[in-house]
Amino acid sequence: MGWAAKMANVSFNRKRAKLKQVLGIRARLALLAVILVAPLMLERIRSLEDTRRSQIAQAAAEFNIVARHSADAQREVISSVETILKSEAFIRASVGGISKSCDVLRASLPSNLPWIRTLLIAGQDGRIQCATNNMYVGLDLSDRPYFQQAQETGRFVLSDFILSRPVQTPTVMAVYPVSAFSGVSDAVVLATVNLDWMSKVMSNLGGRAGITAVLVDSAGTVLAAPADQHSVVGRPLDNMPLMSAIADRALRSDQDEGSLSFLAADGSRRAVSYIRIAGTNARLIASIDEDKVSAAVSRDIRTAYLQLAFVVVFVLLGALIAAEKLVIKPIEMLADMAKRLGEGDLSARAARNRLPAEFVPLARAFNAMAAQLSQRERELIASNDRLTVMASIDMLSGLANRRGFQSRLDFEWMRAQQYGSDLALLMIDVDHFKLFNDTYGHLEGDSCLTRLGESLSGIAADTMGFAARYGGEEFCLLLPNTDVNRAVEIGELVRAAVLKLCLPHITSAHMIVTVSIGVAATRPNEALRPGDLIEAADAALYAAKHRGRNKVVEHGVQAIETGAAGMMMAG
Repeated sequence: MGWAAKMANVSFNRKRAKLKQVLGIRARLALLAVILVAPLMLERIRSLEDTRRSQIAQAAAEFNIVARHSADAQREVISSVETILKSEAFIRASVGGISKSCDVLRASLPSNLPWIRTLLIAGQDGRIQCATNNMYVGLDLSDRPYFQQAQETGRFVLSDFILSRPVQTPTVMAVYPVSAFSGVSDAVVLATVNLDWMSKVMSNLGGRAGITAVLVDSAGTVLAAPADQHSVVGRPLDNMPLMSAIADRALRSDQDEGSLSFLAADGSRRAVSYIRIAGTNARLIASIDEDKVSAAVSRDIRTAYLQLAFVVVFVLLGALIAAEKLVIKPIEMLADMAKRLGEGDLSARAARNRLPAEFVPLARAFNAMAAQLSQRERELIASNDRLTVMASIDMLSGLANRRGFQSRLDFEWMRAQQYGSDLALLMIDVDHFKLFNDTYGHLEGDSCLTRLGESLSGIAADTMGFAARYGGEEFCLLLPNTDVNRAVEIGELVRAAVLKLCLPHITSAHMIVTVSIGVAATRPNEALRPGDLIEAADAALYAAKHRGRNKVVEHGVQAIETGAAGMMMAG
């Protein structure tokens, strides 16, 4: 019994060890991270989905309102045509004779209704008796369905899409029988309607992503469309892939308006609305591609899914790394040794016999590091001294760098303020240096900067100035005890010295390397700071470049009065 119990205990311990391995620190931290992060990301995705649905509904509602307004505008166009035809029919019935009514007709084509191309009067036999355009006179319309319908019904009729016989121009015909006034079917008044103008009325329906709008006749032929969809005018609705699915329902419906949603052949979800133009068989049909309307939100949703995947992976990796760091005991021991070394206890050593085998190489490295720290400490002191000097020197030009320049500027500023002397600054920039680099390469560019640095160093020595490379292709020359006039002269010396180098620069207007120089000078006081001098010189440098480069320009007069002294920039 004792042996059986012992074996059972061993088996239990093995299972517990495996369970601990499965539910170790890594697994628990990873699970906790996912539990914390995933709901937040999923909530964002749900919010974006709601936004997409809301955006689609809002776009559909707004577009339906715009489409209704456009349908009303089309009705107003047709109503104006009907009014003109009624007036002409009344005149024809009143004056009686062909001659008088034709004279009146030719004089009554309204210029403020550009959608009416031509007014015509046809006799009972269908032949055009007179027209505002003589090419229509004599034309036989008796076989036209709209002519026959107007005679039969005695009411206003708007034709379907046709090609005008004399010029083969797409149009629709508006017809009104004179019999509506005289009671005698002796003539009809007609008008050709300009389809381009009907399309212009729909301009507010164009230019919208995922939206298609057309005006169709009773046969399903497109009469008008916005400018960005004008190519469909004259085409049957059945030939338009995104409209064919609803063509029959929209055209055959007895309702004046309606809407439906469907999945198009290309897989896009579409919502379609149709509105009858009052008094005609024409309908305005508008289609919204929900996928295109919500494209931006859909992209955000896809991005959110990618972000969710990325965050989960990132968090899992972080959890694994954190789990590694939670191997606490050996790390604490090594950290304690490192702390002692950092405090200067060079006798600190890691007890390797107290560490797992995986940490032994690290312990050896720490012990070797401790042995070398004394020697390295002495070397570092010497290196730091050298680096302090190097940190203020630009290795390419041999001049001071920006850090060295700033330190010298602060010093000269305080000295000039103490003694009440002038301080001038030249900001020097190589003209078109990027083009120089692009043309000759960066090695030649570095060589050019080195040559300029050498020249500037010589001028600084001659003028008791301090030269530095401010950054990139920009240099500066600090001139203590120098007023603006002398600073401008020195600037000209610098510009001439660069020209004298004759460094080729074929992409420059001067064919050699040139510099633009901004000059500023001041008498430091408590109201100013060193940065004001730099800003003034920079402004002058900008002006030099603006004036064509290869120029020396001083900053305009600016003064900030503080008693008797002020900021006197070069003038």
